[in-house]
Amino acid sequence: MSTRTLNAKGGRSELGVALLLLVLGGWAVVDALRLPELASRGPVGARTVPIAVGVLLVVTAVLLAIDILRGGRGEQEAGEDVDLGHGSDWRTLGLLAMTFVANILLIDRLGWPVSGAVLFFGTTFALGSRHLVRNAVISVVLSVGTWYLFNVGLGIPLPVGVLKGIL
Repeated sequence: MSTRTLNAKGGRSELGVALLLLVLGGWAVVDALRLPELASRGPVGARTVPIAVGVLLVVTAVLLAIDILRGGRGEQEAGEDVDLGHGSDWRTLGLLAMTFVANILLIDRLGWPVSGAVLFFGTTFALGSRHLVRNAVISVVLSVGTWYLFNVGLGIPLPVGVLKGIL
């Protein structure tokens, strides 16, 4: 099969992405219009953001379809810093999965500051960092900092767990 034939067939498949964006955008707009009218404290109501996102998705879908029909093509993955000849790193994926499962299991029992520190530390370890003390300190600072950000700054309560009365 010639390159010309492959390009002609392969290029149209990108219209599927445009169609997906169009459907998601339309769904977001229709769903937002069904939201009940609630009293808001300012000019931005509950419908504003979903409608804006939906409209942007629809506009992006239309522009993408026009570009594809005019001959535009997505750039093929070059694998700049990734050797595409190697398989998946199952050890890293397994460590990351165990870290996320540990976070899920610990968050209700020990609270976010502890489970978040385990999550952050486990992620850095799984991704190859071996500066254990530095990573532990940064993980604790990040988890406690995000706990304060959510609880105090945003008013969204995260479980404090075993550190109740300390934080």
